[in-house]
Amino acid sequence: MDYPNRLTRREAEVLGLIARGCTYEKAALGLGISVHTVAAHIKSIYRKLDVHSAGAAVMRAIELRQLSFDAG
Repeated sequence: MDYPNRLTRREAEVLGLIARGCTYEKAALGLGISVHTVAAHIKSIYRKLDVHSAGAAVMRAIELRQLSFDAG
């Protein structure tokens, strides 16, 4: 499947926080946005990556080089 829609910078930030174990509430607090906005970003991420879970979104984003983690 082709994934023409790249994640926005903010979507990548949200997904990165979720990947690090943050709840929607902690991600919202850390980014200075509402929990509803985090949920909207997650919905968009799932649609763009054609997935149905946070774990699958993280793995797909890493595979597509739209999300990376620093070693260390």
